[in-house]
This record gives sequence, structure tokens and C-alpha cells, in this order.
Amino acid sequence: MAKQELYERSPIRIFDEASGGGLKAGEMGLVTAKKGLGKTSVLVQFGMDTLLNGKQLVHVSFNQHSENVISWYDGIYNEISKKKSIANAADVKEQVLRNRTILNFNQDNISLEKVVNTLNALKAGGTAVAGVVIDDVDFSKVKEADIQAVASYAKATKTKVWMSATAEGESLEDSAPKQLLPYFSAVIHLSAKSSATQMSILKMGKKTDLECTLKLDSKTLLITGK
Repeated sequence: MAKQELYERSPIRIFDEASGGGLKAGEMGLVTAKKGLGKTSVLVQFGMDTLLNGKQLVHVSFNQHSENVISWYDGIYNEISKKKSIANAADVKEQVLRNRTILNFNQDNISLEKVVNTLNALKAGGTAVAGVVIDDVDFSKVKEADIQAVASYAKATKTKVWMSATAEGESLEDSAPKQLLPYFSAVIHLSAKSSATQMSILKMGKKTDLECTLKLDSKTLLITGK
């Protein structure tokens, strides 16, 4: 019951409402921003949402050691759990995080196609992955076949896949190379506006530039609509 309550309090419920339902199973989404604006925080919130839903998650990181990734999940869980007084919050966290697998790769040596091979190996070993987040993808090192492989994996396994990448511009066209954009069902961009980090939904399904008031809380980095 506690886990369900936390799932219902997840900041992703705010995102889903603002985006008309959010990313669907079998689809791929992209989070972009300049460096240091909160891409990892947003990815971890999507990942934590999968875990709070009682499902298996794989977190792939190209730029952080496992202990740093673990710290992100601990912090996001603690902030979400503060919203709901739960006597056994620590026990629930331990239970939830059992379904998380962290993979660290160097994109100079491991392509996204090889990451998909690893995900398929986990599936063959009995891990029923429902969510994958891939942090800090460098599109200059990515071929269309790589993105196609991830998209095909997502569709075939009904898995939600979120990636993050650095982007200097704020438009949809700035988010990824032109030939790769059609593979993403959702594209989100984070930008620094006055004292807050604003979240823009540049694409969701067939819609573009959705009107929303989403941002990241300056203290918790959780997605909020206030």
C-alpha cells in the first residue's frame, strides 16, 4: 500500500497530466538541456516511477559511476517519500530498489546496439524489464542504426525508454540530429529561466510545443507544476 501511495505521489503524475498521458509502453523519449541543468534528476524520476510501480528498471549511465547513480535514486526517493508520511519508508525503499539494475558503459567503446544486446541478455536471463533510462548519450557518437536498435527493442518488449543528451538550443530541431528525431515519441527540454529550471514539452506523440508550466523545484529537483 505504501508503495502504491508513493507511486500516486510521484512527480511523474504531474508530468503525465501536463503531457496528456506521458510516454507509453514501447515508446522512446528524450530529455535535453545544457550541462548541469537537471537531466539526470529527471531521468531518475522516470526510473523511480517505474520502480514504484513494482516493475523492473535498468539504468544505463555513460558518465557516472554506480555509487553516484545510487545516490541520485536515494535522494529522489527521499524527496518523494517526504510528501507522504510513511512509517516504514526505509523498508519500502529497499524493496523498491531491488528491481533496479545499474549498468555503466563508456560510449567510446560500447555502442547503443551493444547496450541493447545486454538488455536482451537480461531478458533471456529472466529479468522482465519494463523501463530503461540511458543517461548522457553523445549523439556525435551515435549512428541511426543505434537509435533504431533501441526503438525496436522498446517496441518489441513494450518497454518505456528515456534517454538524455546535452543540447545547447531550445527548439525541437536542436534536440537531436534530424534523422533521429522521428524515433522519439517524446522530447523534453530543460532551460534556466530566472530562478527556476523550466521544463518544455517539445514533442509528445503527434503534438509539438505543448503549453505547460512544468519546472524543477529549486531545492528538491522534483518535477512540479507550481
